Amino acid sequence: MTETPSRRRAPGMSAEDRREMIVAAALPLLVEHGSAVTTLQIAKAAGIGEATVFRAFADKDELLAACLSAALRNDHVLAELDAVPLDQPLAARLTEAAATLHAYLDRMGAVIAALHSGGRRSERRGSADSSATGGRAAAGERTHQALVRLLEPDRAALRLPVEQLAVIFLGILVGRRGGAAETPVETLVDVFLHGVIDPSSAAT
Repeated sequence: MTETPSRRRAPGMSAEDRREMIVAAALPLLVEHGSAVTTLQIAKAAGIGEATVFRAFADKDELLAACLSAALRNDHVLAELDAVPLDQPLAARLTEAAATLHAYLDRMGAVIAALHSGGRRSERRGSADSSATGGRAAAGERTHQALVRLLEPDRAALRLPVEQLAVIFLGILVGRRGGAAETPVETLVDVFLHGVIDPSSAAT
């Protein structure tokens, strides 16, 4: 007789760690299935029983709200931006930053779109939307400061204040998303630094 494999248990796991583990399992499923994803699907992905999900979260809406918060959280992005060496050329610094930020924006956008795909109770939607707005604002400010740091070594050579250029650069990255054929980050950085006019074709 074949024994059924036991579900994964984490006897020493704190309540917060368990919540984070469940959210990590839920995020890719949420992107794939939208808010119609079931708690049973999430439990199976996490290797736990469905009852454990409801011990960690009051209901599915609370779990989805936690997924939204996790998608907005950009601590890992800031760590990657802070790790970009400032002794690299500016173009290399910005290309590395652009790749990191684009991956984050893609994930955040996919989760927000999934949560708005339907199936959530209307009375919770307003609260989650307010959370998303506040979360995006805070994440955006932290990201802006990280970009200022990357631009700072070249402040004297730049036409505009680095604080303003950081806003413009982030705006270019956000605008890049969603197109049928997205522009490579290397091209965006080149246009950001050198403009759209080819010097070889400019009138003398």
